[in-house]
Amino acid sequence: MEPNDFNSADPVAWCPGCGNFGVQAALKAALAQLGKEPRQLLLVSGIGQAAKMPHYIKANFFNGLHGRALPAAAAAKIANRELTVIVTTGDGDCYGEGGNHFLHNIRRNVDITVIVHDNQIYGLTKGQASPTSEPGMKTKIQPGGVILAPFPPLETALALGCGFVARGYAAEREHLTELILAGIRHKGFSLIDVFQPCVSFNKLNTYEWYARRVYKVGPEHDAADKTAAMALAAQRERLPIGVIYSGAKPSYGELSGLDGMPPLVDADISNVDINPALADFR
Repeated sequence: MEPNDFNSADPVAWCPGCGNFGVQAALKAALAQLGKEPRQLLLVSGIGQAAKMPHYIKANFFNGLHGRALPAAAAAKIANRELTVIVTTGDGDCYGEGGNHFLHNIRRNVDITVIVHDNQIYGLTKGQASPTSEPGMKTKIQPGGVILAPFPPLETALALGCGFVARGYAAEREHLTELILAGIRHKGFSLIDVFQPCVSFNKLNTYEWYARRVYKVGPEHDAADKTAAMALAAQRERLPIGVIYSGAKPSYGELSGLDGMPPLVDADISNVDINPALADFR
């Protein structure tokens, strides 16, 4: 497979220069290297600029409600574990509206890969502060500047026992491709938080701003050391990108016993009569 094999015919509605293009290129490159055909993939999203991604990738996709991508993705993986299930979501969609699902799907450790396009702003609704916006950032809704501390996704995921925690940067496409591949190959819930500049509404966290702060995690970092991972995740002046933590733990399919059973999608439903259930709603 080649990256262009995953091109969709849908016209792209992102702004010129949007960091989402870098994430899209990295995702297509990762899927090509994975060697799976589009029919073997499922992309799931909620609402937002990042959530448009499944329209621009040739694969199965499902658009859910705002913040509700993770339960749909988890259900699909539980029903058909042969699918490679990837969630593409934004910082507002996942950490704001979807915060509850974010927490509990880490606990369940369903085998899905979650790519968060973290542009530190609400882009689709034209520039409100998001859960990850920097204190002091001025927006149309926060003209005096953001007063709240940003939500820490990496630290939260680590504290909840997430088995794979990584951070990428949209301008580092080859590096991000490697992170996406590693996340997909990890058995269990994988979080990849991606710094993704919004050129239209976030005038603080620009490409230049990230270029002065982002650095790649070196080989000296032991990704199996959770204490070291938490120290990396807590950095604020310099921003590490790479695999922050990776550790094996039983997935939901293993814990529930579903992995030892035929997939639910293959169950014979030819003799199932749902009319008695529907009668309750008449």
